[in-house]
Amino acid sequence: MSAQDVAARHPPARSALGSGARELLKWLALLSMTGDHVAKVVFGGYVPVVSELGRIAFPLFALVMACNLAQPGADLGKSIRRLSAWGLVAQPLHMLAFGHWLPLNILLTFCLAAVAVHALANNRQLLLLVAGGLLPFFVDYQWVGVAFVILGWIAFRHRAYWLLAFGFGGLCWVNGNGWALLAIPLALAAARVQWRLPRWRWSFYVYYVAHLAVLAAYAHWLR
Repeated sequence: MSAQDVAARHPPARSALGSGARELLKWLALLSMTGDHVAKVVFGGYVPVVSELGRIAFPLFALVMACNLAQPGADLGKSIRRLSAWGLVAQPLHMLAFGHWLPLNILLTFCLAAVAVHALANNRQLLLLVAGGLLPFFVDYQWVGVAFVILGWIAFRHRAYWLLAFGFGGLCWVNGNGWALLAIPLALAAARVQWRLPRWRWSFYVYYVAHLAVLAAYAHWLR
């Protein structure tokens, strides 16, 4: 039975995270990510509390992305193209800010995750092997990051939220601590309220590139 047959028999359930909730979680993730990056570039790698809160950025972003990809009619191809384009634009700035080319920036992690979801949804096993098995070596959070989004996509499509336990377990193992678990109460709280927040379509990508540009300028010319 193909993935298309499975999807036809088990159509996507109504999203557990509304549009407003996803937008709120995305901006919370941006704030925690920015604090973590500033701590690394400006303050030598660690700032108490700020660095710990930075561990919630990836799971929040990943939950939002997985939920978006699980929406009925989601355009996976468009997501892949957008993530790859902005990820490539961001990579030189990422290198200048942090001083290394590998791992590649988080947008390219999410791009690989979207490719893997596309491969899984369309029963393209070779593409899934490449996107989910080989290329994650080169990106931030590697296999754990890509797997988290895949598990989230399945969880949101079929309300199998218990699968997210494996994703969070993997993140805690990679981080060496349990701070990523703070994303769980935040996501649960956001899901319980009908948030009405405007969606700024390009703002996340513009902000991501812009904040890397500022950090790169500081690292090389302002320090």
